[in-house]
This record gives sequence, C-alpha cells and structure tokens, in this order.
Amino acid sequence: MPYKPRRPCRYPGCPEMAQQGQVFCKDHKEWSGDRLRGSADTRGYDARWRNARSTFLKQHPLCAFCQAEGKIVPATVVDHIIPHRGDQKLFWDQKNWQPLCKEHHDKKTGSGL
Repeated sequence: MPYKPRRPCRYPGCPEMAQQGQVFCKDHKEWSGDRLRGSADTRGYDARWRNARSTFLKQHPLCAFCQAEGKIVPATVVDHIIPHRGDQKLFWDQKNWQPLCKEHHDKKTGSGL
C-alpha cells in the first residue's frame, strides 16, 4: 500500500523532514501556528476589531458568495478580500472587507482542507 511522503519542516529555515502527519520536525514539534504567526490579538484581531466586525456583520448579514449563488446564508466571518499581511491601512479599509459564511471563508483561505 502506498504511503504519504514526508514533508519538510515548516519552521523557517529548517532543512529537516517532519514525521508523517506532522508539520514540524522533532526539534520544532512544540511550535504551533500561533507561535509562528503570533496570536490573534497580536495580529490585530483585538477588541477594536471585534467591535468593527460585529458592526460590519449587522450591516452586511448575508454571505456575499452565497448571495452570488442565489442562496441566503448568514455571514459569520468578515474576510479581508486582499490579505493584509500586517498592513494596518489595508486591515482597517472596509472596502477590503466582505461578509462570508465559514464554509466560503475556509474555502477561500484554504483553512478548510
């Protein structure tokens, strides 16, 4: 039966291979996504964001992608159309926000794999 090949460790600059089903090698297995990316708060998703998100979803209650498909599904996520990558101007630009359901947001960002 075929097996999955091992993948390179995701720790920046590490040349080692991760064990099957893992994303970090044995030397970096304690690293998590938050340790590499920073916590949600440190990335800007703090109380100010939560308030802005809540207001935006009240004003835009339906998923934009579902509406385009002719469906009516509540939006639960405010998505940055263009990933901000830490750019605070782009992060707070409401023209760069769109309301999405979790399913469409996960498909768009690849986090639903």
